[in-house]
Amino acid sequence: MLILDSVGVGELPDAADYGDMGSATLPNVAKAVGGISLPHLESIGLGNIVPIQGVSPFHECQAGWGKMAEKSPGKDTTTGHWEMMGVILQHPFPVYPNGFPVEVISAFEQRIGTKVLGNKPASGTKIIEELGEEHLATKYPIVYTSADSVFQIAAHEEIISVDKLYHMCEIARELLQGKHGVGRVIARPFAGSPGAFWRTDRRRDFSLPPLQPTLLDELKAAGCLVYGIGKIPDIFAGQGISRSFPAHGNQEILEAVLAAMQALQEPGLIFANFVDFDMLWGHRNNSKGYADGLQALDAELPRILQAMNCDDMLVITADHGCDPTRPGTDHTREYVPLLVVGAGIRGCIPLGIRETFADVAASIGEFLGLEWQGPGTSFWSRLSDGVLQQGGSL
Repeated sequence: MLILDSVGVGELPDAADYGDMGSATLPNVAKAVGGISLPHLESIGLGNIVPIQGVSPFHECQAGWGKMAEKSPGKDTTTGHWEMMGVILQHPFPVYPNGFPVEVISAFEQRIGTKVLGNKPASGTKIIEELGEEHLATKYPIVYTSADSVFQIAAHEEIISVDKLYHMCEIARELLQGKHGVGRVIARPFAGSPGAFWRTDRRRDFSLPPLQPTLLDELKAAGCLVYGIGKIPDIFAGQGISRSFPAHGNQEILEAVLAAMQALQEPGLIFANFVDFDMLWGHRNNSKGYADGLQALDAELPRILQAMNCDDMLVITADHGCDPTRPGTDHTREYVPLLVVGAGIRGCIPLGIRETFADVAASIGEFLGLEWQGPGTSFWSRLSDGVLQQGGSL
């Protein structure tokens, strides 16, 4: 299961409630660069989902295709991933458009033994440009948030060691519970000098544990292996994960997926998130970088397809949008693409508009022979041609 982080395909009906009218990450990126070439994703059906400049509909495509609506309130990473694994939130995680309240910041400062800088919504790259020099002088960590439910702590690696930064995040995670239970506390280490600061690849997310058992827990309890690639184990606070494959950046994540495919020789799930679309390009309003990144991953897709066994199923989707052509740098409330391909899967089957991301959990559960009792409606029976037997890997 490959999550193309933030690759949304168009605004949800309630997008106006989030200030996201007109958002359509993938179509808008393609339009902004004058068309995008994604021949391998095109061949499996990406162009059938929505109009994308440069990506044509393909009526002999290899995949089941459709798009999914997020049923949970919100548009953040944790909400999207949890829903895909069968946890639909009834209430959104708290957000802090005016920064965190005094009681939160005071308790955090008391626990870490120092004051903090910032405490406001900001772009991660801009906040270190703004406050990085003061951070070097005072040695105070920089705390900031965004439109998402996040408590982010930035620190220069030569001022606050990465291990100490992680410990600060663990303290914040302990404090941020209940009504202040943000989805994620995020360590944001950076390096460089004033005028030339840059974020390093040693980011780490500290998530709340899922509010109820997920498909990952069910798979693990049933004896299936669950391999989490990149930030997936962090998103689920390690719950339901059999083995973690650390990786930073899309190329490392791709290589880790291939290594996991070689290692997994029994029924199970390989679950990966390709972070760069969101982290490097969506949040930085970089349409060209976004398009180039999509084309680079598309060029590598045959390596994954060729490594698949005859009883494997590949799911490609996203967790939300982050339209770089829109004002601001926050996530956008969008439909996400759904592509499902495998040797025993009937090609070019329209899966329609799914009412919840949890349909993925229901479908994986059915594919692997679980009696899934959680939310969602399986689309597996529409794809099976009777060749695959339940109990393959995904």
